[in-house]
Amino acid sequence: MSDPQEQQRQFGIMSKIPGEVRGLARTRCPLCTELFLAPKILPCLHTFCMACLEQLEPFSVLGFQAEDSDSTSDGSWFQNHHQPVLSVLCPVCDTEVDLPPGGITDLTTDHLAMNEVLLETLQAQGPGMLCDLCVDGEAVKHCPTCRANLCHFCCQAHRRQKKTASHAVVDLEDLKGYSWTEKSILCPSHPSEELTLFCEQCEQPVCRDCVLGKHRQHPYAFTANVIHKHGDSMRDLLKSTQLHVDTLEGALHHIEGVSSAICSRVEAVAGEIRTFADGYIRAIEEHRDRLLKQLEDLKVQKETLLHLQKAQLEQLLMDMRTGVEFTERLLTSGSDLEILITKGVVASRLRKLNKVDYSIHPGVEDGIQFSPHENAGQCCGYEVFGTILNKAVDPAKCVLQGEDLHSARQKQLASFTLLCNDASGEQMGRGGEPIRVTIIHKDKKDCIIKPSVCDRRDGTYHISYIPEELGTYTVCICVKGQHVQGSPFTLTVKNKFRKHQGLFHCCTFCSSGGQKAARCACGGTMPGGYQGCGHGHKGHPGCPHWSCCGRAIENSECSAVPPGDNLPRSLLKTVVL
Repeated sequence: MSDPQEQQRQFGIMSKIPGEVRGLARTRCPLCTELFLAPKILPCLHTFCMACLEQLEPFSVLGFQAEDSDSTSDGSWFQNHHQPVLSVLCPVCDTEVDLPPGGITDLTTDHLAMNEVLLETLQAQGPGMLCDLCVDGEAVKHCPTCRANLCHFCCQAHRRQKKTASHAVVDLEDLKGYSWTEKSILCPSHPSEELTLFCEQCEQPVCRDCVLGKHRQHPYAFTANVIHKHGDSMRDLLKSTQLHVDTLEGALHHIEGVSSAICSRVEAVAGEIRTFADGYIRAIEEHRDRLLKQLEDLKVQKETLLHLQKAQLEQLLMDMRTGVEFTERLLTSGSDLEILITKGVVASRLRKLNKVDYSIHPGVEDGIQFSPHENAGQCCGYEVFGTILNKAVDPAKCVLQGEDLHSARQKQLASFTLLCNDASGEQMGRGGEPIRVTIIHKDKKDCIIKPSVCDRRDGTYHISYIPEELGTYTVCICVKGQHVQGSPFTLTVKNKFRKHQGLFHCCTFCSSGGQKAARCACGGTMPGGYQGCGHGHKGHPGCPHWSCCGRAIENSECSAVPPGDNLPRSLLKTVVL
């Protein structure tokens, strides 16, 4: 038997360390919490049992991954075939990771975890590991050459075989307490061969049979010869990653410091708030009682309005049901003559009921709010805050404004404004109220103007319309089914307003620069052959007037014949001037 140091060198066993240093978390699956069984590494570097990963539900992602062209040899169709990429969510970090084309089976095996499971199993009390050959008996021996655990029967057979008779076999008990050991890693494509080579083109470990087959033309080398190059590249990546780790740890430390400062500041401000509240406690209590009384009064007011509306609707419903029941009984039980005799009074009643205007919406709203930051004035010598807001529109307080409210011109755009106020007469300051506007001709009931209502979102509504026919109209404006102040009212539509086409002058002599042929619609003339008016002469109205129609009011409608309709050329000349 060789010395213990030689055993450590042969078996790949490193120096002993206390068993408690090795964390059990590295040997147990996060899902099943059992020792790893066929552990697989996800791309996020979390390890799970292959059986546990197979229970996860994969899903397709928007993308396709081409199959390895070396894995098929049946033609270009198989080489160009694409398959959807399958992904899973890591149960530890919740990261979406893509699976290789072969699924869970093609994930990288975590041999480091397997070695740690081997050591923990050796140190555990109770049943040990199973034999690597027969998979039935309990392993008691270890062959460092084959890197296999053997039971008594397989160990005797191992020594009898000519090929393995020279292998030194040791007890598994001698391996307990060591910090690291390893088992041989066999090729998944050739299970009887160990992975001792590294394919530079595919960047993966291979066996001797692989370099003779699938990787025949690929450059390769022994793993011991390339470990330094690839190990150095991983160390460089580790250094750059460690820089980010240090930066993130510093950022988290800074965040923790800010969080602690916030907590301290909050405690300080809370003390200030308590001191402030204690100083105003009596004023606040009195202000509270006053607000509660105001709220109770508001409740009584709203309940009274709702009770009145409810009584009106109940009475209307009773009238409607009476009319419906009587009519249904008449139509189902009455004779033809009885129906004809009663038809007039029944139809009149039903028409009257159908014309009754009512609102299905409550007459008041529950729009009661408390504004704690609004200044409420003085109470007991202290300034207090907090008011009750009851911004509910009151149709009786709504006001109509505008020049086109009672008069308009035919086929010309006219408009006026509706100001919605609350019960106290203050403007609502917001929109969204149900506005209904009807404009009906008094003599022609089928002549209805369709107005346009624009909500300005500040408590005002712009109402515009274009009347097509002359005459008198009845305008009704309702908010929440109730007439506003001044509704209904009368609207008079006049002829289209005609603007003056001439000059508002003192006389023709002055406006034309002394031209004798220039005339004025007032009909005045001057001696000396002047056909237009002049001061103090015949026909002059004695005040400034329009040259187109002779009217003496500046802001008036022109009463002359439109330009181009038999207007004298001399008058046209004056108009141009």
